This record gives sequence, C-alpha cells and structure tokens, in this order.
Amino acid sequence: MARVTIIDVAKRAGVSVASASRALNGLVASAETVQKVRAAAAELGYTADARARSLKLGRTQQLAYAVADIGNPVYVDMMSAIERVVAASDYRLVISSTGDADATVELVESLRRGFVDGMVISPLRVTDELVAAISEAPVPVVVLGRMPDDSGTDTVMADSTRGMGLVVDHLVSEGRRRLAFINGPEDTTPGRFRLDGFRRAVAAARNVSSIEIAVDDFTIAEGYGAAVSLLQERAGEIDAVVAANDLIGIGTLHAADDLGLRVPADLAITGVDDTELAQVSRPGLTSVGLGAAERGRLAAELLLARIAEPGRPEQTVTVAPTLRVRGSSVLRAPHTVTAFPREASA
Repeated sequence: MARVTIIDVAKRAGVSVASASRALNGLVASAETVQKVRAAAAELGYTADARARSLKLGRTQQLAYAVADIGNPVYVDMMSAIERVVAASDYRLVISSTGDADATVELVESLRRGFVDGMVISPLRVTDELVAAISEAPVPVVVLGRMPDDSGTDTVMADSTRGMGLVVDHLVSEGRRRLAFINGPEDTTPGRFRLDGFRRAVAAARNVSSIEIAVDDFTIAEGYGAAVSLLQERAGEIDAVVAANDLIGIGTLHAADDLGLRVPADLAITGVDDTELAQVSRPGLTSVGLGAAERGRLAAELLLARIAEPGRPEQTVTVAPTLRVRGSSVLRAPHTVTAFPREASA
C-alpha cells in the first residue's frame, strides 16, 4: 500500500499543499483550515515524516531533561510534570543523566550536536565552567536550581532555606530541643542551602542545641549508616533528626527501628521533598515539600517560551515550601503548613 503523503491530505481537505503543511506544523493557518486538514490526515492515516519536518522547521521537536540521578523520586516527579507540558506542545522528552560536575559540563556542551531544541537541567553542583557552558549553549537552557544573578539564565528555584525553617520551627513547637542534622554533600546546591536554613532556624530558636553531620550522597543507604552511628554514639544528646532529604530520612527511620527506638516517642524524624516514600513509610515521614512537580512544570513552560521568543528577558521563579506533618514527628493528626516566598532562595 502506497504511503499517504501531504499531497493526499491536501486533496482530501480541499486546500493547497502549503496550507496543509502550515496546518499540520502549527504555523499560521485559519481554525477552519486546521480542522479540515487534521480531519483529512486522521481519515487517511497520515503520519508526518519527522526527519523532513525537522529539516523544514529547523527544529528536532525534542527537548532534554538532565538530572544527576534519574531514579530519585524528586526527579521523577519533575520529569512527569515536564513531560506533560512538552507533550502538549508536540515535543518529545529525552532523559539524560548529568553525572559529576565535569560530565554535566560535557552534557551541556554536547548541545552543539543539535539533538534537541532546548534543555531543562537540574545540576547538583553549579561551577564556573557549567555557568559558562550554559551561557554559550546554542539552544535555550532552563536551570532547576540556583545560578549566579548575572548569568542571564531562566531559573526555577526551591526555597530550601525557608523549608528548613519550617521543619525546625515545627520540631521546636513539639518540644524538641536537641536536634541533629544529617546532610548530603555540602558542596552541592541542596546541601549548602539546606545546611544554611537549618543553622539559621536553630540560631533563631531558644534553648536549642544541634549536631551536624554530612554523608557522601543523598541516599537511603548513606542515611542509614550515618543514623546508626549517630544514634549509637550520641543517642542521649538528641531528640530529633532532621534529614536533608526523604531518602536520608527513610534511612534514619530504618536505623531507629533496628536500634529499638520508638518514633516519634523517643526520636522525631523529618525529611525534605515530600516524596511518595514519605507518604507510604510507617510511620509516615514528616517532610518539607519543595514543589518538585510545580518546579518542573514552570521550567518546561519557561523553556517553551524561550524557544518561541529568544529575546525575552530572563526569569527567576521561586516556589514556596510546604511542610507536611506526619507520624514521624507527632502523635496527633497530620496537617500541612505552607510558607509563601518573600525572596529568591534555593
């Protein structure tokens, strides 16, 4: 059976080939023409030649989403939100892993190969080399995270600093006064700003002592190992553990259980990111949501806007944190506390 072409579609719709092409490619065409052409294409079973369309439009109709760990539930939430936005605009989403700082720079530099029309990237570490690579990229790049103020880059940020303040304020209101913070790598963006937020909140509280430790990665295994050592060596010195993310928090829950500690009676535990893991753990993990899905949606919309209008002013958007209180920190009913953004943070 002969392949249906755009000429066949144009004949069936009763329009010129040029009009049919404009209607199918999202270019200027009347609503009536678009309706007739799409109906004809559907009736004939027409499938556009992606290679020819890319050459004609000068676009690949592909966008990239790059993260350090594609298995992390936070990044999965972001990916799902990004995919919904770009799919509605007839783009495909390509997923990439950034790896370490050098690999992240190489990934951005690979945009010169022209395999995508733009990228959303969530780097753990923002180096001078990465900032330069993003500024020199041949296609738009939107950053999920913090960039230098003069980078000229569209960014969508979480407010980790205020989020940590919500956690500490909650624990203090529950009568916890001896807090331990288990952080991930402090040379990462989340590690740096979550530590800063924890310190600020502790300093603002009254009669609160704190312990700080850092692990090599934001994982359950790292959290478990650190929590076992902490709870064995300094159990009498703490009544709450603040984990830098939910994965570390889940590891801490497991460690407490293995050591025979009652949560929250003996020890309160909190996390950050409010992932599905926090919801299904037992007890449920009190956690600060940093709006992963919302940040993903906003980043995708900024990227599409930048592709459509390259000269538009860059934008920085900050999403407010929300504290979801669950059984790991209180015995009463769960509830939610939201902080509204005042200024950009990360």
